[in-house]
Amino acid sequence: MKKLILQMQMSVDGFVGAHEDHAWQLWEWGDESAWDDELKQDFNAVFAGIDTILLSRKMAQEGYLAHWGNAAKKFPRDPFYAFAQRVVDTRKVVLSDKLKQSAWERTMLASGDLPREVNALKAGEGGDMAVFGGAGFASALIAAGLVDEFQLFINPAVLGAGRRIFDQGGFQTLRLLGSKAYACGMVVNRYGSVG
Repeated sequence: MKKLILQMQMSVDGFVGAHEDHAWQLWEWGDESAWDDELKQDFNAVFAGIDTILLSRKMAQEGYLAHWGNAAKKFPRDPFYAFAQRVVDTRKVVLSDKLKQSAWERTMLASGDLPREVNALKAGEGGDMAVFGGAGFASALIAAGLVDEFQLFINPAVLGAGRRIFDQGGFQTLRLLGSKAYACGMVVNRYGSVG
């Protein structure tokens, strides 16, 4: 059975987004990145086992696919951006009851019934599925108990306030799968659900 991997950048104090305009992420998804080479390599390794990317309607409409498609074209020989080509090539599923047809290549629509759709995708053949946010979508997946692995990219910043992803899900015990610190200051913590 496939697993659903949620990958999110987070502050030390547990926020995935700032209320104010702070440059708090080591990589803000632009051309400049403060990530070190080992982190870039490990980040790309995650994509090697992914065959489906799960997206919210909002994230798809706000340009996630166009952004990484453009990055793949802009940096075709840069090994760091190998993941961008994987985003282009990998099957995408947008969960939405509002959209009637997909406007994106290699992207299908599924209903917004998260438990039914995600469990059906998990039962399918192939590699694992990944989801990268946004905060509301991640919160809904967590609250529904659908996330099998959390990959939390902890940036060396304290925000004090902002958007969280664990507020809706209630108490949960997680199992540490691994933790790795990088020279750039990022720590990646991986947790699996218990049970």
